Amino acid sequence: MSAAPLVGYSSSDSEDEAGAEAAAIGRSGPETRGRSCGQNPLPSQKLPIPDSVLSMFPSTEERPEDDSAKHGGRVRTFPHERGNWATHIYIPYEAGEEFLDLLDMLLPQAQTFVPRLVRMEEFHLSLSQSVVLRHHWILPFVQALKDRMASFQRFFFTANRVKIYTNQEKTRTFIGLEVTSGHAQFLDLVSEVDRVMEEFDLTTFYQDPSFHVSLAWCVGDARLQLEGQCLQELQEIVDEFEDSEMLLRLHAEQVRCKSGNKFFSMPLK
Repeated sequence: MSAAPLVGYSSSDSEDEAGAEAAAIGRSGPETRGRSCGQNPLPSQKLPIPDSVLSMFPSTEERPEDDSAKHGGRVRTFPHERGNWATHIYIPYEAGEEFLDLLDMLLPQAQTFVPRLVRMEEFHLSLSQSVVLRHHWILPFVQALKDRMASFQRFFFTANRVKIYTNQEKTRTFIGLEVTSGHAQFLDLVSEVDRVMEEFDLTTFYQDPSFHVSLAWCVGDARLQLEGQCLQELQEIVDEFEDSEMLLRLHAEQVRCKSGNKFFSMPLK
């Protein structure tokens, strides 16, 4: 099949952003000592500051270590800066036991082609790319989103077509279930999200998005190994799974915004 469209996954994880709003601790200078009238001041002498004291006051120029080994080998798509919060808008999906049973069949099969694949910890459908917000923009940004989402009704959609995706930089590959019904409702939601993005001069979503629930991921571009025979075998597992037609008919009940380590929920009507 033809190459799947790129999708907006951030390579930063939430722990990287959790301290983004912490202000740097300032250092206070030594107090000025009073001098008796008519006395010559003693020659000043700078004493070295003990390392144990310096460690209590990190330099304001210090940047967090960007060690990809600490978050599964993922590579940042944009540099970390203090006060910048990675932000993403999506519809969450709470996986039930039967959905996880299906995933327990799909993942081992996919791992015979790409052993380094790991299961997603959470499941969702993206409505935006990952963008960067300054801290003081977060609340007005979320309020603008809430205003846009206020009139949307809840809806059902189906995600049952196995598809392979990569992020824009091709540093991560994903196995996902693509939406096959409910696409129009997702486009309507994205249209409103894009309007908010434009108000804040941020990047909008893709022109022809492929809405999907990601199931598993790995570092690097693994499309050649996963497309073809592997993809066909995974689709057969989905099609033959008991009650898969009802199992993969999902309910969109809320839109969620994640900014750094903060979460904001916007229930649909």
